[in-house]
Amino acid sequence: MNFPRQKIGLQATWPQALSLFYLPIFFIFAVRWFLFEPFVIPSESMVPNLLIHDHIIVKKFSYGLKPPIGDGWLFKFREPERGDIIVFRYPENRDVFFIKRLIGLPGDKITVQNGQISVNGIPWAIEPAVDESFQDLEEFNYYTEYINPPRKDKKNHTIRLFSNADHIDTLEKEFIVPEHSYFGMGDNRDESHDSRFWGYIPEEYLVGKASLIWMSCSETLASAPFICDPLRLRAERFFKTIE
Repeated sequence: MNFPRQKIGLQATWPQALSLFYLPIFFIFAVRWFLFEPFVIPSESMVPNLLIHDHIIVKKFSYGLKPPIGDGWLFKFREPERGDIIVFRYPENRDVFFIKRLIGLPGDKITVQNGQISVNGIPWAIEPAVDESFQDLEEFNYYTEYINPPRKDKKNHTIRLFSNADHIDTLEKEFIVPEHSYFGMGDNRDESHDSRFWGYIPEEYLVGKASLIWMSCSETLASAPFICDPLRLRAERFFKTIE
């Protein structure tokens, strides 16, 4: 006599199987949307603190929680501080990400005179480093920054031009940072394309604070320019805190 075989073990229903498949994917996206996001540095605008091909982690909840789509805040924990290295959407093209040091808070007066930067009358101490090719932060794709003149038609902007010189070293300017905006500048300021050229960073364009270099290399693979060449790693920069 043949008896029907009993199946041993638990059988997952279709909803259970789908949840087991989609939950890890949702978790990964949730971490990226709300907590941490990786970026790669392709230029020298933040030298000496950040080098080309540094792979960094941005803490997206440094200042609050933002929705995965759109701008604005779900919750605001704290305000950015002067000196933070921030990642934000480029005001001229929100699909492009930049990284700069925040030097101006709302109400601050930024003065550029003979190549020197001062904040509320106090000289800014970060010294320029080396040349760059006017590229900036990227999220695993390549793009180029194009130099644009400072915009003088924005509401609440106070920009006075005292010189007809073309180069930023000899151009004298004064910026009053408006409410809900910030002023960002590269540590390698002589070559950085930053708020001196295109204006202020809207608060809602902030992505987060750069927190960690988790990997770095001097060269990337030719076929995949966002992947480090394993023979060109800079191990001394692994897991280095960004300050």
